[in-house]
Parts: sequence; C-alpha cells; structure tokens
Amino acid sequence: MIGKIKELNFKTLLILNTFALIVTSFFFNNFIFIGVYTLFFFISLFTTKKGLKRIKKLNLLQKIRAEGPANHFKKSDTPTMGGIFMITPFLIFLLIITINLSSLKLFLLLFTIFGFFITGFLDDYLSIKNKENTGLKTKEKFILQSIISIIFISLAYEKNLINPIIILSDSWGINMSIFILPISFLILVGISNSVNLTDGLDGLAAGCSGIVFYGLGTEILMKEQQELFIFSILCYSMSGICLGFLKYNSYPAKIFMGDTGSLSIGAIMGSIALLTNSIFTLSIFSGIFIVESLSVMIQVGFFKITKKLFHKGRRIFLMSPLHHHFELKGIKEKKIVENFWKINILLVILGIVLKINL
Repeated sequence: MIGKIKELNFKTLLILNTFALIVTSFFFNNFIFIGVYTLFFFISLFTTKKGLKRIKKLNLLQKIRAEGPANHFKKSDTPTMGGIFMITPFLIFLLIITINLSSLKLFLLLFTIFGFFITGFLDDYLSIKNKENTGLKTKEKFILQSIISIIFISLAYEKNLINPIIILSDSWGINMSIFILPISFLILVGISNSVNLTDGLDGLAAGCSGIVFYGLGTEILMKEQQELFIFSILCYSMSGICLGFLKYNSYPAKIFMGDTGSLSIGAIMGSIALLTNSIFTLSIFSGIFIVESLSVMIQVGFFKITKKLFHKGRRIFLMSPLHHHFELKGIKEKKIVENFWKINILLVILGIVLKINL
C-alpha cells in the first residue's frame, strides 16, 4: 500500500495516521485515543498558527550554518523555536494528569521532558542572540542532557520503575542487570540527539515523530497493562501535536521546531519507552532517527581515522546526516522526506508485527 502512494504529503500522512488510529480505537474498543489525538492535533494547529505570528513580531529567526548544503541558505530567517508551541500544551496536559494521578512515573516523565525542553530553549535562544547557528556548545548541551538523564534514571531505577529485563516478546526477554543503567542513558540522550540531527529537512523530524508516537502508543496498548494506559494516551496526544505542527513545517516550511522541539520530542520517546519497557520496539520504530545519527558517527569516525592514517581525512558520505548526502546527490528535499516517511511507516508496521508474532 505504501509503495503505491504516488505522493506522501502532509494531507496523505494525516489521513493514514488518523485512519490507523481509528482502527486501533475500534480494535481496543476505546475511542478516547482518537479523541485525544484529534484534540491535540487542533490544539497544535491553533498554537502554531498563533505562535508563528508572535515569533515573526519578536524576530526569532533561524540562521543557517555555513557547513550545510548551499541551497539551505534560502531558508535563513525562517521563524524558529516552534517547539514551544508543540511541547508547552503537552507539558500542561502532563502536569494536569500528574497532579490528578499522583504518579511518580509521571512526575519523573514531567521533570525529564521539562529539563530537555529548557535545554533546547536555551540553545535556540542563544543561537538567535548570537545571530548564528551556534547556541550552547556541544559539550554544554551534553552535560545538561546528562545531568537530567542521570537524575531520571537513578530515581526510576531505585524505585523499580525501569525493568532490567528488556522484553522482546511475552515469553522472551534479556536480563541486562546493572547494565540497564548505561543502556537507559544511551537511549534517552541518544534518541533525543538523533531526533535533533534528523530535523534538517522541512517536515522530516515532525512527520517521522508523528508516525513513531502512533506506533509507540499502540505497542504499549498491546501490553494490556492497565497502569500503562495513560502512556498510550500521552503518545497519541504527541502524534496529534506533531502532525498539527507539520501543517506549517512541511515543505516549504513556514516555521522550524528548533532544538526546543527536537530535543524534547526525543526525550519524550526515550523516557516513555524506558518507563513502559518498550525499548526493543522503539529501536525499530525509530530506525530513521538511529540511521541518521549513525551516519554522523560513521562520517566523523572515518574522517578522524583516515586523517591519522593517511594525513588526509576522507569521507564516506557527501555530507552527514544522511539526508544531506541524498540532497547533494541531487534528490529533491521533498522526495527525500517523503521516502523517509514511507520507510518509517514500514518500520512501525514491522515493529507491531514482530510484537504480535514473537
């Protein structure tokens, strides 16, 4: 079906995602899922539309880094920090739920997402203030992410909220013992930075995130654990938020989410996966994010090794992350994004099929 779609644009993706969620709601005989998804889709549409006008007035505009593809300079002065209008409604929703349920899991989730949100906000703000695409230094950003992640993981592990057994199926799991701590750190910081790296083409990160959140919410539902029900609702609300934002972020983008959005989105995925023991399926759903991140690590690593061996650094890709490589190969930005979305949909289908059959 995916291969027969001639053009996977915002409207088509919205229809596919909404249809999938309607089917899910029917299957589980609970229409709160489609209700929450629809509500937050329209909230995101409204806040992004109003926020876009505000950002233009405040002159919060994106500066394009010189190292990127030359054709990206035309995107300079596009309004940024759109993540504020995505993550703020979610944080308010999560705060209300946390207060009502008095859940430690939800409190830790709220603390972590807010921490990554502030980190991304600082990075975006400093980039605009400095009038160049450099906000927080890489080391500073990593330290902040690490502090937040270590606090979250330590408290969650101490209260037995993180399961050391990574569940692959109902009858198969891998006991990581104490090694679940570094694995959890890698997942939380890694997926956050991976979404950030993927956010380099119009609509790429927002579209993929909307797809991943649908998959994650559905996989959690399939566990049939009542205490995890709320995490599916949170995932579906984020799916709606991402697609609502995509209306203004798809090619040609009227607004960018910035690090405020991308770091927070990754933190939401990672922390929910850790608290619901959905690490295995998230690693499949997030294949696009992971490959994008790996392409950067491979490129940098190969360059440094060849420079040491041959006194001249060599590259595997024309440019990293991977989406820039395809751009420099002459593939249109819109087509790259479309194909990445298609792959992400297939990865979600694969993850759910494996969940059913393993």
